[in-house]
Amino acid sequence: MLMTRENRFHQLYLTGAEVSQSLLTSHTVTGILFCPSSDMVWTLLLLFCGLSVCLASDRTVTFHRTRRDVNQNLRQELARSRRESSAPSVSSSSFRLSHGPPFTSCPLPLSPAEHRVLDDNTHETGFNGDDGSHVILTWVGDGTGVVLVLSTISAPLDTFLDGGSSRLYRSTDYGKSFHDISSRINNTFIKEEFGVSVGPGSSVILTADVPVVDNPGGIIFASTDAGATFKFTQLPFHLVQPITYHPVNHDYLVALSIDGSLWLSLDSGAKWTKVHDGVHSFSWGAGVNLFFSYSRVDAVDAEERGDLVLKTTKDLGRSFTIIHEDIFSFGYIGAFLFFSVMEDPRSPRVMYFSSDQGDTFSRALLPSASTEQFYSILDGDEDMLFMHVDNPGDTFFGTMYTSDDRGILFSKSLERHLFDGHRKSDFRNITSLRGVYLTNKLDEDGRIRSVISFNRGGKWRQLKKPENVDCSEQTKRCNLHVHGEHSRNNRIVPMLALSDPTAVGLVIAHGTVGDSLSSSQHPDVFVSSDGGYNWRATLRGPHHYSILNSGGLIVAVEAQREGQVKTIKFSTDEGQCWKLYNFTEQPFFFAGLASEPGTKAMNVSVWGFRPEEDGQPMWVAVTIDFQSLITRECGDEDYEEWLAHSTEQGDPERNGCVLGVKETYRRLKKQSVCRNGKSFVVTKKQTSCLCVRDDYLCDYGYYRHPNTSECIRQPDAANKTLEICLEGQEDELLTAGYRKVPSDKCEGGFMPHMAVQTVIRPCGVKPTPNSSGWSTPPDIAFDTPRERLVLMLVCAGAGVIVLLAIVSAFLAVKRVVYKDRTPVYRLSKLQIQEENNCVTDLESGTSSNGNCQHDSDDDLIG
Repeated sequence: MLMTRENRFHQLYLTGAEVSQSLLTSHTVTGILFCPSSDMVWTLLLLFCGLSVCLASDRTVTFHRTRRDVNQNLRQELARSRRESSAPSVSSSSFRLSHGPPFTSCPLPLSPAEHRVLDDNTHETGFNGDDGSHVILTWVGDGTGVVLVLSTISAPLDTFLDGGSSRLYRSTDYGKSFHDISSRINNTFIKEEFGVSVGPGSSVILTADVPVVDNPGGIIFASTDAGATFKFTQLPFHLVQPITYHPVNHDYLVALSIDGSLWLSLDSGAKWTKVHDGVHSFSWGAGVNLFFSYSRVDAVDAEERGDLVLKTTKDLGRSFTIIHEDIFSFGYIGAFLFFSVMEDPRSPRVMYFSSDQGDTFSRALLPSASTEQFYSILDGDEDMLFMHVDNPGDTFFGTMYTSDDRGILFSKSLERHLFDGHRKSDFRNITSLRGVYLTNKLDEDGRIRSVISFNRGGKWRQLKKPENVDCSEQTKRCNLHVHGEHSRNNRIVPMLALSDPTAVGLVIAHGTVGDSLSSSQHPDVFVSSDGGYNWRATLRGPHHYSILNSGGLIVAVEAQREGQVKTIKFSTDEGQCWKLYNFTEQPFFFAGLASEPGTKAMNVSVWGFRPEEDGQPMWVAVTIDFQSLITRECGDEDYEEWLAHSTEQGDPERNGCVLGVKETYRRLKKQSVCRNGKSFVVTKKQTSCLCVRDDYLCDYGYYRHPNTSECIRQPDAANKTLEICLEGQEDELLTAGYRKVPSDKCEGGFMPHMAVQTVIRPCGVKPTPNSSGWSTPPDIAFDTPRERLVLMLVCAGAGVIVLLAIVSAFLAVKRVVYKDRTPVYRLSKLQIQEENNCVTDLESGTSSNGNCQHDSDDDLIG
C-alpha cells in the first residue's frame, strides 16, 4: 500500500541487504551494485565488490537485495559509527588514491529562485510494506511517461518462507508518483528471472510463475496500452526463457518451451502455434525472417558436438529452409548472419557469414589466425563487422579485424587490442558522431593506452591531452586515456563512456591523463564536444552521469566510497560549468540514476535507500523535473552550424572530410539555455569529398605501415593468390592492397587498383557441358604489357615442359618395348587439395576441402 508523508513524498520500506542494478545498453540508466563491507552498511559494488555487470534491455533496470544481509550490514554500520565517535580525527584524504594533474573547474551558484523551482519539482517516492527482493523498472512506450515497477523475488520458495509476493506499480508522470495495480494481474507471482518483456510501441508482457506439475502451461499477462489494462492468457506450454517480441511488430511473439519446442504467436500472445521441436536457440532476422538451430535426435550436448542444424522460416512458420548442418552456434547482428561449423572431425571450427539472410554464405577469411584463437564479434551493422581474434595463450590481447560489406574478407585494423581475462573488451562505439570508435590496447611495455578511430577502424590514434590539463615534466607522453569495461570489471569506475546520436558530438567518459591508463589515480570525468577530437576535464573523481534534453543538460552524482549522497550536479553548457542542488534533507546511499531511454527527457530519478532507526532500510526514489527550471523553448538563434570532424591541421579543402563526406550539423550552442523539446530531430547537410588513403582499409593479406600509411603485403601472405568460393563460383582476388571502407562515399581522388574478381571455374557443382560436350572457358582478357609478357613466358615455359614430356615418354616406351619381361603397372588414386582453395558444396552446405584455414570460435556468441 502506498502512503504519503507529505503531498509529494511517499515512503518505501524495504527489508533486505543487497541492492543491485543491471545497467542498460544505453546511457539512460546508470547504476551500481551494493554489497556488504566491514566499514559500512553499503559499499559501491561495481567499484569495490567484484560484480560482473549484466546488460539488459535498454528500457529495463533491476535492483535486488536479500533480507539476511541487510541486518548484518546495519550492525556493521552501527559499529562503525561507534568507532568513529571514539576515535581521533583522521584526514579522509590519507585513504584516497592520488589524483591526476590539476585542472580548473567552473562551479556556479544556484540562485534562491532556482532552488525554489527545483524544490517544487522534486518528488520522493516509495512503497510501504513491500517485501520483494527484486525491483524491476521498465519504461513503456516512447514519450508516454509510463514507468512500470515490478517488485518480486527470484523463486517462489521464498514466498512461502518469507511471505514474499509480487506487486506491480505504475507511474504515468515519469516516476514522480506510483499507483499499485497488482490487481490487474490478479496479484499473481511474477518470477524475477522472466521479469518484464518490453515490445515495440506500448506493448509489455509479464510472465507468471506456475508449477509445471499439474498445469498444462504457463500464464502471461499481455498489455498493448502501456499497462493500463492486461489480458490473461493460459499458454499451452511452459516457458524456459522470457518471450521475445518481433523488433517492429508487437503482434509477433516467439517463445521457447522447457521441452525445446519453438512457439509462435501472431496476435500478441492470444493464440500460439508450435513451429518446431528440439530447438536450442533462435533469433529474428530482417523482416519476418526467423532463424533457429535444432537437434535432430539426441539433444544432450548437441551444441558441444556440433550436431545442430540451422534453419530459417521466411513466412512465419509455414515453410522452412535448411541453411547449414553440423553447426555449433549462430548469431545475428546488423545485417549479418554468422555460424560456426566443424567441416572435418580432425579440424577446428570455421566461421561462415551471410549478408543476404542465409540465402548464400561464405567462409570468413581471417589472416594470421591460428587454431588456438577465439573470436568475438565486437560490433556490426548493415555495412561491416568488427571482430576480435585473440592471441594464443593468456596474453589478454589480440588483433581487431574489420570486414567487407559481405562479412567475408577481414582486414587487420588494430594490433594488441586489449581483451582481458573476463573476455571483456573496452571497444566502444561513439554514437554521437558517425564513424567514431574508442578502445584500449595493451602495448609491449605492459601499459594500457587508449586509441580512437574516426573512420570506422581504418586508422587509430591516441587521444589528445585535455585542453585544461597539463602533465608534469617527468611525464614522457601526455595523453588522455579512457577507462572501459576492463576498468569497470576491476571496480575502478562506475560506468563507461556515454554518447547518443541526438546529442551530436557529445562524449562523457572517465579517464586519466598521462603516459598510460593509471589504476593508482582516481579517475576523473572528461567531456568532448566534437566526438573525441578534443577533451576537457570537467569533474574531479568518479561520477554517475546522464545526458538529458538532447545534450542541452548533463546531470551527475558523485560516486561515494563511503557515506551518503544528497547532491546532484547539472550543467547546461556541455560540462564547462556546473551547479549543485541538494535534492533531499536526508542523505541516502546511492543506487543509480534512471531516466527515460534516449536523451530527450527533462527529468531524472536518483535511486537509493537510507537506514531507519527500526533497522529496516527505506528504499528511496527522488525524481527531479528540470523542465520547470529550463522553461524557454529553443529558437533559431540558439542553434549553430557545426562542421563535424573539423580540425585546424591539414588541407583546408579536406577539413571535415571523413568517410568520403563533409557533414554540417545544426546543433545547440553551448551558451544557450533552452529546451530542445520532444520533437527535436538532428539535421545535417552532406557534401562529397575526393578520395584519399584514409578512405580505404588494407585488403585481405595486407596491413597498414605505421609510418607511411601505405598498405603492404603481410610476409606470410606474399606471392600467394587468394581464391575464394562465392555463390557457387570460385573467384580469384586480384588486389593492390586497398579496399574502400564500407559506407564510405568519397568520389575521385586517390584511386588504387581495386579488387577484381575473375571467375576461374564453378565450385561446389559440376561444370555444365555445352553442345559439343566440353565446358566453355571464361573469357579472360590480358590488357596490360606486363600481363602479355607474363602470358608469353608462361606459354614458352609450357612449350618446354611439353617437349620434355614427349622426349621422356619416347624413352620410356622404348625401354618397355625392348624389355624381356612384361611390365607391371600399379595405379593409385591421387587426391590433390590446393592449400588456398576452399570448395563448397552449395546443396549440402558442407565443404569438400578439409585443409582450408580453420579458426575456432570459442565464446563466439557469448
